[in-house]
Amino acid sequence: MLTDNIILHWKPAVEIAILWFLIYRLMLFFEGTRALQALRGIIVLLLAFLIFQRFDFIVLNWLLNKLFGISVIAILIIFQAEIRQGLASLGKRHLFRYSLKEEDIDIFINQITLACENLAQNRLGALIAVEKTDSLAEYIHSGEVVDARISADLIQAIFTPNNPLHDGGLIIARGRLSAAGCIFPLTANQELSRLFGTRHRAALGLSEETDAVLIVVSEERSDISLIYRKKFYRDLGGPQLKLRIKELLKTDNDE
Repeated sequence: MLTDNIILHWKPAVEIAILWFLIYRLMLFFEGTRALQALRGIIVLLLAFLIFQRFDFIVLNWLLNKLFGISVIAILIIFQAEIRQGLASLGKRHLFRYSLKEEDIDIFINQITLACENLAQNRLGALIAVEKTDSLAEYIHSGEVVDARISADLIQAIFTPNNPLHDGGLIIARGRLSAAGCIFPLTANQELSRLFGTRHRAALGLSEETDAVLIVVSEERSDISLIYRKKFYRDLGGPQLKLRIKELLKTDNDE
């Protein structure tokens, strides 16, 4: 009897904890999309439904039951793009974490920063993606596999005009220079300033689909920008760029 009473007491608490965890993960899943607002509305309706059931409001229960049935179909139709994007992102996660030593991270960040400073001084454009948690394998396959040690000289050579790979994106993954000449998706954001060219639009497009750290060197303005999770950090100097990259990569390693 005592065991049964204990179970009766802890089971509701566990169910509530699981339910709130699932709701939290769903909100993270749709974060940054229009579907997040719809999800919040559904949660409000669900709470209202539970209250109406508790007080046995027959008519209101019936109305909400019908409304839920219609809402599910409407959400699947209206937000199919967001849902598809969210489901696709699940497949981009690495099954096993690959962690680098802090000194190795510092070394390749220094090389990236040095290369970007030199490229900006020489008015040469560049687009670099540094992989974090989301796999960039599909974008690596769109370019030429390099698989080389990260060095400022090699990065500068790749983005030198007349080099066959200089127009695409460069991907750094797992502490290696993985591929060059890669094709990134262009953003569909119509509000982006016309000051930004194709490289910036490709960087923003990739940041909309992955958690990669994107670095863009503008050949027109000789400035360096960093884009992460659709957020721009513009006109960065070498020390600022180095610090920002390290902060973003460290966030991933500490999780």
